[in-house]
Amino acid sequence: MQHNETRNVTLLSRLVNRTILFFYKWMRWRVVEHFPRDVKKCVIAGAPHTSNWDFVFFAGATHEEKVQPNFMGKHTLFEGMMRNFMLDMGGIGVDRSQKGGTTQQLKNEYDSREELNLVIACEGTRKSDGKWKSGFYNIAKAAGVPIVLAYADNEKRTIGFSPPIMPSGNYGEDLLKIAEWFRSKIPDLERYKVLEQQARDIISGKNDVR
Repeated sequence: MQHNETRNVTLLSRLVNRTILFFYKWMRWRVVEHFPRDVKKCVIAGAPHTSNWDFVFFAGATHEEKVQPNFMGKHTLFEGMMRNFMLDMGGIGVDRSQKGGTTQQLKNEYDSREELNLVIACEGTRKSDGKWKSGFYNIAKAAGVPIVLAYADNEKRTIGFSPPIMPSGNYGEDLLKIAEWFRSKIPDLERYKVLEQQARDIISGKNDVR
């Protein structure tokens, strides 16, 4: 497996990490609700995703919490000169053409590692209206790992993590619990309201699961 290789950390990844930490501290972001200490494997579901700066603030917060975040990327990004850099940054190469698709490949990664905290922006893109895609849930359920929620309050410059949530198999009900947790942190954020309504629509059968 790629993550079992013994190699030197690239200079580029060291420079990128130092730059991220500089901006995180310089802009005075802070963690107000800590990552659950007993969790070694999980899916980290973050929202809202509104800016490229989200990556910087979140990476700074996970460093502060001593958590190694992982992310998935197209397998071709892990070839050639960029390969070691992508691995250093926590990347996991995924080939969507393989049998079983992304979910099975990531389940295999969870099975083979002692620690894996896969970060997923569940809204998909920054232009989302707030509705979530169900991939994060399917991955957590298949791997048998909990979901840890993460939010960023841009006005207060704070980041918080939830207690671990194990998927029950009822996506609509679990999504509603997730939405209610996010709304308890920033009640008036429109994207969280959209997420809550999406969950209620799934429960009532008005909305298909994506």
